[in-house]
Amino acid sequence: MAGPNNRIGRINDDIQLVLSELLRQIKDPRIADLQMISITRVDTTGDLRCAKVYLSIYGEFDEKQLKKGLKSSAGWLRRELGARLSIRYVPELIFEIDYGLEYGAHINSLLSKIIKDEAETESEEISDEGDNG
Repeated sequence: MAGPNNRIGRINDDIQLVLSELLRQIKDPRIADLQMISITRVDTTGDLRCAKVYLSIYGEFDEKQLKKGLKSSAGWLRRELGARLSIRYVPELIFEIDYGLEYGAHINSLLSKIIKDEAETESEEISDEGDNG
């Protein structure tokens, strides 16, 4: 028999899937004008009263305006979630910006720079040895 954590996991996945579709339908310019917005994960409490929705956004955006837009759309999103999912309680939605992908890209660029610098240093050392020899 599946435990309650498995049920919460399925609900998190369902909420993520439905909200991904719904975010594209929002007319609020604070949200609709974004180039690309995706939900990286959803964490719902065990009593299904609250769900943290983590968003990843590509491109420039005003975080304060985005959060205001999401907060104003939260009621509609919650109502649509209730209509599409068969769960007793539709959780309150709390939106958080997930900077994980941005941070990962930054680390990747730093590593690429280090590798490039090391390759240049090695090629300079090899050419110096050839000139001295």
